[in-house]
Amino acid sequence: TLCLQRLDGRQTYDYRNIKISFGTDYGCCVVELGKTRVLGQVSCELVSPKLNRATEGILFFNLELSQMAAPAFEPGRQSDLLVKLNRLLERCLRNSKCIDTESLCVVAGEKVWQIRVDLHLLNHDGNIIDAASIAAIVALCHFRRPDVSVQGDEVTLYTPEERDPVPLSIHHMPICVSFAFFQQGTYLLVDPNEREERVMDGLLVLAMNKHREICTIQSSGGIMLLKEQVLRCSKIAGVKVAEITELIQKALENDQKVRKEGGKFGFAESIANQRITAFKMEKAPIDTSDVEEKAEEIIAEAEPPSEVVSKPVLWTPGTAQIGEGIENSWGDLEDSEKEDEDEGGSDEAIILDSITMDTGVEVSNIGSQDAPIVLSDSEEEEMIILEPDKNPKKIRTKTISAKQEKAPSKKPVKKRKKKRPAN
Repeated sequence: TLCLQRLDGRQTYDYRNIKISFGTDYGCCVVELGKTRVLGQVSCELVSPKLNRATEGILFFNLELSQMAAPAFEPGRQSDLLVKLNRLLERCLRNSKCIDTESLCVVAGEKVWQIRVDLHLLNHDGNIIDAASIAAIVALCHFRRPDVSVQGDEVTLYTPEERDPVPLSIHHMPICVSFAFFQQGTYLLVDPNEREERVMDGLLVLAMNKHREICTIQSSGGIMLLKEQVLRCSKIAGVKVAEITELIQKALENDQKVRKEGGKFGFAESIANQRITAFKMEKAPIDTSDVEEKAEEIIAEAEPPSEVVSKPVLWTPGTAQIGEGIENSWGDLEDSEKEDEDEGGSDEAIILDSITMDTGVEVSNIGSQDAPIVLSDSEEEEMIILEPDKNPKKIRTKTISAKQEKAPSKKPVKKRKKKRPAN
């Protein structure tokens, strides 16, 4: 077998960096194999056992490939790749008897534990089966099931506060190692990434534990492998599995140590501080020796709050005003409109605001002689009155007198506004 120059700079038999991080709950972990990321979550429940195995618990594995990991994955459809990966995981973990299923029995023939392992592919960069097998066995080793007790026919389930959860009984840790072949087995690569998987001719997956026991083996791609090639792959897999198993045990020990000491643990603590999402600013030194003196100076210089509470003023039934304010100026003519009104001829429209609506009786009486046309030109109470050319001056004097009658009512308001700052 010849050596190849790989795109990411690795040697032929090199694995990518493996990182294992645990969640706050038992049985939750994320395994990163290079840029390939898999989330593993283990859950359990009490169910009835299978009829042919009344004293054994049930193991269930489920791997999901979402579009979040790669756009090529179709949602809601079991692809051939997904079916192949799920079957390989079941053969690697269930058929190898790595977990003692008889220890999951509570009451023979009635109640057993069903252990469910859910694996979610978060990012796809090749070699899904290796990352998924590592995530599955790490999550199973990290998981703790609730403790139970049986008294007669009664089964009591204890919470973690009442009794410490019980870890699963695991005999060995099978781990998959993938080998990619090129040009009918001439070239061999360990841990192929996504680009290498696209151009490879065949794939050989070996599941092995640290005791160099082969748990399962699968060849795909339709290539013919020699006996020497398979033996060479098994020797390489034995070395890689021993290294990965040691890494898993160290990660589990570190997590257990942190939990016992009461330190911080979880996914948030595993994020490196150099990243922008977890950037931590340095604490700036602040002198807090004379805080009380400065606070007293600020309070002494500040103006005391007013003790007088304004009483509500009732202008008309159904309304109220608190404090001093100005009269409603809705619909008042602006200065530019007043100038246009003064310069305009007798045939221009006369606009009456809402304030002069009180004198509308006089205008309507005068307009009744010649039946003026009244148009509603706005959403509010503005009125446009079109008058004939016979007696415009008379109406002009009336409207001016109406404003003059209303004008004195505005003067006391202006005086109030001037008196306001004096208080």
